[in-house]
Amino acid sequence: MAKRDGAQKEPIDYAILAVGVLGVTYNAILAFINHNIMPLAPAHVVLSEILLLAFSFAYILKKGLYEEDLAPLGYLLATIFLTVFVMAINRAGYIDHLRNVLIIFAFVVMGRWTNERTLKLTFKLCCLAVLAALVCEIISTPAYVALFHPAEYFQNTRGVPPATYSDSGLFRGALGFEGRFSFGLIDHRSSSIFLEQVSLANFCGVMVIYLVSFANRLGLLDRLIFISTVVLILVTNDTRTMLIFTIVSAMGYVIYPYVPKICDFLMMPSIVLVGFVIHAFKPDAHEDDFVGRISGTVRNIMDMDLAATLGLELEKATTFVDSGYVYITYGATIFGLILFWLFVSFYPAGRTPNQKRLCHAVSLFMFLNLMIGSTAIFSMKTAGLVWLLVGFLKVNEGATAGIRVSTPHRERSSSRYAVS
Repeated sequence: MAKRDGAQKEPIDYAILAVGVLGVTYNAILAFINHNIMPLAPAHVVLSEILLLAFSFAYILKKGLYEEDLAPLGYLLATIFLTVFVMAINRAGYIDHLRNVLIIFAFVVMGRWTNERTLKLTFKLCCLAVLAALVCEIISTPAYVALFHPAEYFQNTRGVPPATYSDSGLFRGALGFEGRFSFGLIDHRSSSIFLEQVSLANFCGVMVIYLVSFANRLGLLDRLIFISTVVLILVTNDTRTMLIFTIVSAMGYVIYPYVPKICDFLMMPSIVLVGFVIHAFKPDAHEDDFVGRISGTVRNIMDMDLAATLGLELEKATTFVDSGYVYITYGATIFGLILFWLFVSFYPAGRTPNQKRLCHAVSLFMFLNLMIGSTAIFSMKTAGLVWLLVGFLKVNEGATAGIRVSTPHRERSSSRYAVS
């Protein structure tokens, strides 16, 4: 699909641009402040995210909510109800899942307001920031550590002590271990501006989603920048899941437009079923590898009882950060998991080829990740960009393709492309 003729004339929405870029880079900014200006505490990280969300909601309220925002709004309100229910019956505070859904809601709705120029610039600036820090980390790890001091930052703001077996200054999780899958290009798992390896791996997945669903609307130079960043992350971060996801997505670029949208609904149960098959062959796998993580998630699923699925064992939620399906269920009940499943499966539009590429890639990314992790796919550092893209393509792609879509009766910077 050709680029819109007026895309380069669209005004940049600096509010959305700021939230999008800061959502990805705020950890690195705080780390610099932590070492060079003043020591930070966990409250500073929480406050930073609250301010970004508060600004996002203020922006949304200023623009107004419309009929097409009812689905994400309904998802948010249902999650608020479940959160209050779980906290009431457990007599304990817990808003982790609500915070995750707040991020989804805010960025989806902002995505519906953004224009193509702003979206492209947001993704490009985030990618360039990650690429610059990654190149620095690869060329000179001491220089990278001197700039961000990851171990010190995570000790102050997360309570994670530095590794006793290394004085590199890197976050202990990025050091890896003997026998772990690796291309061997650097002596640790790369982290870039995220300062820890998991978010960088998931950022790689986000860039793959963007390329799969948006590459034909990008110039050659931009495609080269994004592809180079993805390749560099894959060969230095040693992420097995995102390597698999990238290979599947490359094939999916051709295949996805012909895959019916109902497959997104079937994606989660299919992945869980495959997980049970893997567990049947490797029931005792406990290693920190792809099979071990999947087998562990299946064991945790089988260990859940009725009380756990109804949110009566909230205190266990934080112990399942490597088992996403279990993590959501303990913290938001089985109904919270079902709501997430339905929203990911049905909310992204699936009419045009690019929309189909996006919805299938997002479903695979989310539901595959939940088998081997949890919190990383909900983090503003990665989830924000995904849902911004989902919101944008839901409105703009159908309009530019000449498909009749339900668009709001409101002033939009890209209203000349909308079809009512």
